[in-house]
Amino acid sequence: MQRLKIQGNQKLTGTVRISGAKNSAVALIPAAILCDEEVVINNVPNISDIDDLENILLHLNAKINREYETVKIDSTSIINKEITRELSKKLRASYYFMGALLGKFKKVEMYFPGGCSIGERPINLHLKGFELLGATIEEKDDYFLIEAKELKGNKIYLDFPSVGATINIMLAAVKANGTTTIENAAKEPEISNIATFLNNMGAKITGAGTSIIQIEGVNKLHKAYHEVIPDRIEAGTYIIIASLIGENLKVSKLIPSHLESLTSKLKESGVDMEIGPDYVQINNTTKHKKIDITTLIYPGFPTDLQQIMTSYLSTCQGCSTIEETIYENRFQNIKELEKMGLKAKVSSDNKQAKIYGITKLHGADVCSTDLRGGASLLVAALIAEGTTTIDNINYILRGYDKIVEKLKSVGAKIELI
Repeated sequence: MQRLKIQGNQKLTGTVRISGAKNSAVALIPAAILCDEEVVINNVPNISDIDDLENILLHLNAKINREYETVKIDSTSIINKEITRELSKKLRASYYFMGALLGKFKKVEMYFPGGCSIGERPINLHLKGFELLGATIEEKDDYFLIEAKELKGNKIYLDFPSVGATINIMLAAVKANGTTTIENAAKEPEISNIATFLNNMGAKITGAGTSIIQIEGVNKLHKAYHEVIPDRIEAGTYIIIASLIGENLKVSKLIPSHLESLTSKLKESGVDMEIGPDYVQINNTTKHKKIDITTLIYPGFPTDLQQIMTSYLSTCQGCSTIEETIYENRFQNIKELEKMGLKAKVSSDNKQAKIYGITKLHGADVCSTDLRGGASLLVAALIAEGTTTIDNINYILRGYDKIVEKLKSVGAKIELI
């Protein structure tokens, strides 16, 4: 198994271009099968999650052609059959085939999805939505059979504004008879990107990006071209890196409004940055003041950047506090960071961590615990004295397109071994 080797404490300069959003692309690809013609999706990141989705499409007899950042999907010959346990558990986003296949064929057979172990991640809200649209659900262990004689629009209230449930219900409802209303819907930018794609194919969706989404069912979806939005979590990761060891390091091809919860906190901490129409440039990396962070649903501070900020907070003067309100296992990375010298204390209920700075981190042999936890180790390795080796890097490669090449291009000493 490959590992990452990083020689730390190198100043980085130049420009990092942000790829398409993982959390959008992994829903767009299953959504494409709702169309009976070829669709073209551009700005798709080259990450292992996309490889796994491609394998599911091929399993279902769909045709897929990937060239650089462009993916062409032709579902005219698709066959509705069980998605195996092995394919289902390769990634969390396999569950988007539940909504897509239910919407297309009114039947889906698959297994509980995989993904990072960052806490309880039930799919009860997805299943509740399918049932309210008229589906019946047979569940045995981790196997699901979901089918409906007819899908009918309905009013669906989500007890929590889940991104996955919002998207899955949209996929199932887009061809249902009548109008579906999702209340307390997730408002993340990825929701709007999926809705735009579906509308480009002929769907009738309004309200995406707000807490109330309406879907008027249509009979057919036609071919379309679509662009994946920039990855705000990848962008945030590089902005954090730039705030630590950048010398006029520019992070480009992003949407600044998607990152305001991060950039406002970094400014509060003393980071000098220039925010342009599609870039953020860090002008200096002076001493940082302590800050407190609470993770919230969008547009609040994203849980996906919390772990990465832990490494940043080790450089801040004083004691910073992180409150994690979304997932209960999002401090697993701290034990690994402590091997590098991090000083931290996690509360007994695993909902709060105190990070004590200023701490001089040092190189060590560490292991990724999950995708963003792995990214936090990478950020720590870049600022640490000495050499760090990171094991279990498949987690990192799931979510960061060409991360080694991008970091090397701005001066990092990093290699796959």
